[in-house]
Amino acid sequence: MYSEKVMDHFQHPRNVGEIENASGVGTVGNAKCGDIMRMFLDIDDKTHIIKECKFKTFGCGAAVATSSMATEMVKGKTIEEAMQITNKAVMEALDGLPPVKVHCSLLAEEAIHAALWDYAEKHGIKIEGLSKPKSDISEGEEEEEY
Repeated sequence: MYSEKVMDHFQHPRNVGEIENASGVGTVGNAKCGDIMRMFLDIDDKTHIIKECKFKTFGCGAAVATSSMATEMVKGKTIEEAMQITNKAVMEALDGLPPVKVHCSLLAEEAIHAALWDYAEKHGIKIEGLSKPKSDISEGEEEEEY
């Protein structure tokens, strides 16, 4: 069963769309479930504050809800603060997810990191704790039962 917050973010997602000339764009997916998430960031080059964040997600309701919540969580944050947003934080902000949908929150975390990686690559900077993202988060995962 989904929480009221998950249902609200699924039925009324925030920040859907694209940012033209985005500072960073990250696309991640999970081949096992078919979800694909693309995150767009508009980052102030002087302050490193995320001014705007939008997403496009192809996937289940939980994937849409976690994308929506993740965009709300990173807006107004510095790059360093955005790096601290974990899948667990996204799940907690949504009042939880069913165990079979936890991978959706991982996608949201990875989409943020992928967009930050793109920004860092474009600007020739290194972001502490950030490593090159995988395009498929199911890579290297143990077999899960759904």
